[in-house]
Amino acid sequence: MLFAVIFNDKVAHEHVRAKHLRSHIEWLEKNEAVILIGGSLRHQLDEVPKGGLWIADAQSKVELETLLRTDPFYTAGLRESYEVLHWSKAKRERKVLI
Repeated sequence: MLFAVIFNDKVAHEHVRAKHLRSHIEWLEKNEAVILIGGSLRHQLDEVPKGGLWIADAQSKVELETLLRTDPFYTAGLRESYEVLHWSKAKRERKVLI
């Protein structure tokens, strides 16, 4: 099943993001079979990220939530909250590389 995961980071925790960015990226690469694509979210390009977005493919929400709780950003306390939503791709046959 496909999911969109939206993360909101704690305010004034940029230092946590900076400290754990490398391990977070390595974790994403290790789990790329589930976390298909991920990235940070911000209002303006030059701002500190406010959170993140993933598109994931998992057997269930429970499986995905269990995995995301092992993400270095989560374990380090960067995340204020997250929401896991079922996601339906509009055109299943369309393939894109980002």
